[in-house]
Amino acid sequence: MSVNVIFKIAAVGILVSVISQVLKHSGREEHAFLTSLAGLILVLFWIIPYISELFETIKQLFSL
Repeated sequence: MSVNVIFKIAAVGILVSVISQVLKHSGREEHAFLTSLAGLILVLFWIIPYISELFETIKQLFSL
């Protein structure tokens, strides 16, 4: 896992939290929720290959 991925995830988290707070204070809770959901989905798409690699490594380790 690269350190760049961790920095990207942290940047998305900070950006989403700031945007979400601004939207909540302006009375747009629905948009704040959708922004948080979009950030979560984006990060999950970045992490899925690493999770798949982890399961393959565990599968090879236990020879399943």
